[in-house]
Amino acid sequence: MRQNLNIQCGKFQLDFSLPLIMGIVNITPDSFSDGGQYLQHDAALSYAHQLIAEGANILDLGGESTRPGALAVSVQEELDRVMPVIEGLRGAPIPLSIDTSKPEVMRAAIAAGASMVNDINALQNPEALAMVAASEVAVCLMHKQGTPQTMQRQPQYQNVVEEVQQFLRERITAVQAAGVSQQRIIIDPGFGFGKTLVHNLALLQQLKYFAGLGMPLLVGLSHKSMLGAITGQDVAHRVHASVAAALLAVERGANIVRVHDVQATADALKVWQAVRLI
Repeated sequence: MRQNLNIQCGKFQLDFSLPLIMGIVNITPDSFSDGGQYLQHDAALSYAHQLIAEGANILDLGGESTRPGALAVSVQEELDRVMPVIEGLRGAPIPLSIDTSKPEVMRAAIAAGASMVNDINALQNPEALAMVAASEVAVCLMHKQGTPQTMQRQPQYQNVVEEVQQFLRERITAVQAAGVSQQRIIIDPGFGFGKTLVHNLALLQQLKYFAGLGMPLLVGLSHKSMLGAITGQDVAHRVHASVAAALLAVERGANIVRVHDVQATADALKVWQAVRLI
């Protein structure tokens, strides 16, 4: 039984009676899966409209790669990448999410119409927390161990599921204390962000335990190295594994799946839903 959750997302309301698809638009030269393909604003806008047509319920726009080993970019460079695309999508029929940890980028994106902040740092920056608290946007709080530069250097946990849950529980408490209502919070266990293959598989296997936190759950497994480790396929050939992983996540309670392959995932979820309705 899926949780009956609804989230305020700027001017939108997200209904999680069915799982939602978050389509990824990387406006970067170095993202691990499609870096460079959509760095030009026209290409990014065209791709964003394609994902909407394919069935995306949310678009996640990012101007800084967070792949393992990625280098940080300046505030101005990130703004130069994402803002023309956000402005070009003004009036889009689905919410726009800004994938950033920088308060300055959050501020500009929200002012231009973004309805969600997707922060891999879970609003641990006080300025970022204040920025989101003062708005009406939704926020996704993600767990990671280390930084993109260091996170895959021998990550260690005593119990990865319990430790990730505890971190997210603490961040939920902190952001609510700062004035962010429960109806605006989404959580993400952060697959691949400071986790080994064993850690990632444990999180996926026990994903249902995160429902106990009472917040909608976002899962991002698309094209990640864990799928390459399992299948032996390089990043360009992980569509099938990504769709399978998204379905497994949905079966275990994910409310949003963050994916590159929107059409393939949408078709798979239609089959999943048809079987459920029998």
